[in-house]
Amino acid sequence: QVQLVESGGGLVQPGGSLRLSCAASRFTFSSAPMSWYRQAPGKERELVAAITRAGDSTNYADSVKGRFTISRDNAKNTVYLQMNSLKPEDTAVYYCKAVIVSIGRISDYWGQGTQVTVSS
Repeated sequence: QVQLVESGGGLVQPGGSLRLSCAASRFTFSSAPMSWYRQAPGKERELVAAITRAGDSTNYADSVKGRFTISRDNAKNTVYLQMNSLKPEDTAVYYCKAVIVSIGRISDYWGQGTQVTVSS
């Protein structure tokens, strides 16, 4: 069964930084596009950043461009989200997602999420 385990969340002051990690297992990580989403209380889950299988292309939500960086290490089966210049509005539960193609079927798999709180 696919496993995605996020870590690295926590409480940080405005302007601070955090690095989230998502450790993947039980699937061919290098074949899966990966992305980070977030969901704040009372709001819908939104895409934050995405990265291709080889890590050669990324895209970001406008709200995080220039502050967040998504990367991946296919040798370690891990995707990262470096978050700098954090703002209170970045407070949310952050989830990683894998898109896996198996027997011609495309499926999304999600981690359990990690809480990020930006507050003074």
